[in-house]
Amino acid sequence: MASKPVSRPMMQEAIDAYTRAAGDVGAAARSLGVRDSTFRHRLKRAQEADLKPSAGVFDRKNPAHMEQMVRQLEKQLADKDRDALTEESIRRAILQMKQRVDMLDPPPWLLQASAVSKSPGVPTLFLSDLHWGEKVEPSQINGVNRYSVKIAHKRMEALAEGAVRLLGILSPAMDYPGIVVPLGGDMISGNIHDELTATNELNSMDSVLDLFTVLAGFLEGMAARFSKVFCPCVTGNHGRDTHKIWNKDRHKTSFDWLLYCFLAKRFENDRRVSFYIPDGPDAYFRIFGHRYLLTHGDQFRGGDGMIGALGPIIRGDHKKRSRNAQIAMDYDTMLLGHWHQYIHLTRLIVNGSLKGYDEYAYNNNFGFEAPQQALWITHPRHGITYRSPVYVERNQAVPKAEWVSVAAA
Repeated sequence: MASKPVSRPMMQEAIDAYTRAAGDVGAAARSLGVRDSTFRHRLKRAQEADLKPSAGVFDRKNPAHMEQMVRQLEKQLADKDRDALTEESIRRAILQMKQRVDMLDPPPWLLQASAVSKSPGVPTLFLSDLHWGEKVEPSQINGVNRYSVKIAHKRMEALAEGAVRLLGILSPAMDYPGIVVPLGGDMISGNIHDELTATNELNSMDSVLDLFTVLAGFLEGMAARFSKVFCPCVTGNHGRDTHKIWNKDRHKTSFDWLLYCFLAKRFENDRRVSFYIPDGPDAYFRIFGHRYLLTHGDQFRGGDGMIGALGPIIRGDHKKRSRNAQIAMDYDTMLLGHWHQYIHLTRLIVNGSLKGYDEYAYNNNFGFEAPQQALWITHPRHGITYRSPVYVERNQAVPKAEWVSVAAA
């Protein structure tokens, strides 16, 4: 009686089982659930057809197979270690980000409520959107503003004087434990548009050098007046040296970041002044228990003639809060610049600009905004209390308007 034919898949299955069982026919037959005689018949046909074990099937008696098995196991182990390393890296990054919420090594005067038992709290003077090096021509905006490097110098002096005067009114003893001076980006005008390249008074590097001298003196004056100064820093969009904002290495393509590093180097041996310069677009810090997120604000886009900047800003704040809640980085108040519009709400503070109203705002029919920077107090129990813009233009006198009149007939 002729034996039953054996299909090629059955022959391959037999040779694979025989290889796995290291030549033990009985074990191979049991692994396939067939009788020994049936398995021997299939194996014989497979050997006659000169079939080889499938890839990944190893003969433990064959040294070449064992070497291949070892290599595969080593690869699997390396892949597993790499996956574990990736998970560990993610976990470590999240922990580091969580540490940054706690400020890593925060200046103690920012956190110790006992240090301000008799004072109103810790003042914050927000510096952003200085647009150093840019010119604003009054003839192009109906004479409502002008800006140049010389005017910028005077406005920085007025900013320091105005902030000290306002804080002196609030606390004549000036018994503040220190002052926070966030640096919120767009510190220089930059050459990101052709019109800026053509009209800027200073180029980017010249702007950085001139502004470095001014800010170094400004922070020195703040340290002399308030004893302690803390500067969290983020980059803006104007100071970049790329065509578009980079998501990767954003900080290393920004003259803002370079300026902050210069300042940190300048004060590295001065214990009165400390800096926090994160690599990413956001900086997290606390004053007492109040958690702040500092960002520039260029990530938020949109708006219209009715809601203006509030729409994209509030949507952006909502998205950041949702993202941060997922990684244990919740915050109470977001600080941002970019919009050149002073807005102080409970959940967010939008800074004005040192430059003030310009041709872009005028041509787009935006509302007039005087040059100003934000100032507020953080109290250990009540959070943000006193708040006020600091106007930086000394001569605000408005000339008397001459109206055309028509005599009655």
